[in-house]
Amino acid sequence: MPTLTLDAPALEKLVSAAVAAPSIHNSQPWRFRLQPDTSTLEVRADPSRAVPAVDPQGRALHISVGAAVLNLRVAARHLGWAPEVRLLPDPAEPGLLAAVELDTPAGAPVPGTEKLYEAIWRRHSSRTPFTGEPVPPAVLDELATAARSEDALLHLPDHAETARLLHLTAEAERRNTTDEAQRTESRSWIRSGEAPPYGIPVGALGPQDAAGRLPMRDFSAIHADEHRAPARFEAEPRIAVLATEHDAPRDWLQAGLALEHVLLAATVHGVRASLLHQAMEWPYLRWEARDPHRGPGHVQILIRLGYGPEGAPTPRLAPGEVLDRP
Repeated sequence: MPTLTLDAPALEKLVSAAVAAPSIHNSQPWRFRLQPDTSTLEVRADPSRAVPAVDPQGRALHISVGAAVLNLRVAARHLGWAPEVRLLPDPAEPGLLAAVELDTPAGAPVPGTEKLYEAIWRRHSSRTPFTGEPVPPAVLDELATAARSEDALLHLPDHAETARLLHLTAEAERRNTTDEAQRTESRSWIRSGEAPPYGIPVGALGPQDAAGRLPMRDFSAIHADEHRAPARFEAEPRIAVLATEHDAPRDWLQAGLALEHVLLAATVHGVRASLLHQAMEWPYLRWEARDPHRGPGHVQILIRLGYGPEGAPTPRLAPGEVLDRP
């Protein structure tokens, strides 16, 4: 039976679920603090894990924290609460990005919660080729519904628009590998051997597309003898565009909630995903990524969807390393 006691084991489960979320370069830029008097778990940005060359505005940091909040909400529902999530709850404390109140027991279970909770532990970014088998329209519709439920939009571009977006991504990847600040920062987040439980292990990196169609990030970070041999990726990538109506910090957090909801729903259906963020890191290219036929909107990230092997897991900080005691 679910427990409604916010004791140490329950708190550890909640934070463990939160830190399983994806983050830019697996930087894990979050910290948590329980306010026991109000049964509120506060989620703060950790500026020591920022990536300023890639993310000078902190947009990707907010998306990362939003994804952690989504996992926290799913885990709270799994444990029997009806969590109330407040984004940017205190204007006087901009580093406090979210507060999750846990003082209300749930009524009827929220449909799908258990499947999403199980998916938290199975979701990994996949940087390897997909089979090319198309994702069924019904599944894509469900992913779009998941994004809408978090006040975001998931567009599914046609062939021509997909080619345009991949061209922008390739241009961004070229800039990332030639810009010294970007290259140096990316290199610093690659881990090999005995390393702290954050960043991306060399073994979790994927190959480049032998045909040059799909610009996967290579991080400019591994030595030539550690590069994996190029591989042939799917000929017709299924790219989804996650966008928000506005582009302020609250929207970035909402994009993070939507992103993780989409990724968990995809995992439930056995659909793998990798994130194409390169064009988002250059303001002009990010602006160019919007589809003017859809009217105003702000692209937050591109998601590559398909079928293939499960992605390699990346390390996570333990709950005690990201939990501040009041």
